[in-house]
Amino acid sequence: MEPEAKSRTWLAPAKINLALHVTGRRADGYHLLDSLAVFARFGDRLQIGPAERDAFSVSGPFAGGVPVSGDNLVVKAREALRREAGARQTPPVAIRLEKNLPIASGVGGGSSDAAAALNGLARLWELDIDEAGLARIGLSLGADLPMCLKAKPLIARGIGDELSPLTEFPALALVLVNPGVAVSTPEVFKALSRRENEALPGLPRSLDFHGVRNWLEMTRNDLEDAARSIQPGIGEALKALKKAGAAFARMSGSGATCFGLFETGNFAKRAAIEIRARHPGWFVAATRSMEAD
Repeated sequence: MEPEAKSRTWLAPAKINLALHVTGRRADGYHLLDSLAVFARFGDRLQIGPAERDAFSVSGPFAGGVPVSGDNLVVKAREALRREAGARQTPPVAIRLEKNLPIASGVGGGSSDAAAALNGLARLWELDIDEAGLARIGLSLGADLPMCLKAKPLIARGIGDELSPLTEFPALALVLVNPGVAVSTPEVFKALSRRENEALPGLPRSLDFHGVRNWLEMTRNDLEDAARSIQPGIGEALKALKKAGAAFARMSGSGATCFGLFETGNFAKRAAIEIRARHPGWFVAATRSMEAD
């Protein structure tokens, strides 16, 4: 079989923190979180296939800011999995990353890329490794990796590694907006004025659009004020989403990407066209989140 014939493309979906509460800080400096995260049908894409020697390349609108060396999380994921399984089980591969998500933008792009690499390589190499094994390797690469490996609606607690997948959660129509700025996650956490906050409230009985939106009104992103103090453009993105008719708008993760919640996919698409016309230099994407299994 030709190597190209065995190549497969994997989605590395954007991770959206619908709500993110900072509930404390561990002695080692890691912050404790309580977050409801969903994953979009839009994201980066990885093509993975057999090759004569290892290769890693990057294309796409945000390829310019991506390292292609061993510093890249995709390369680190490949090597971590190879160390776990042994060289004989893990022959050379070519990985092509199509970078569609902005860099350092609060939607877990690098972590999702690495998670897609772990999932894809485990399948290509036909490794005998279960979800827990992949999650353990993922956690060694970053706190976001275990939830990105799941890529389904979930509640994440601890440092992001204690996961409770949601058995019921609707697909949501979303618009993602980034005002063209990167925000450093460590800087945002450093700028926090308060680290001991209450956890998420319980989910509503009615998990439809209106139930989710009303529940979100009772929650927060505890990183938003700190991120906006560093990058005021976040406020402009939120304003643009609300002006375009978002039923709810908030920053995701540590920013600067913001999301707007819309009742239908058509409303979201129209809003994305409107925001793009007003702000042609911004990243804008209409998408839907993946529903629970």
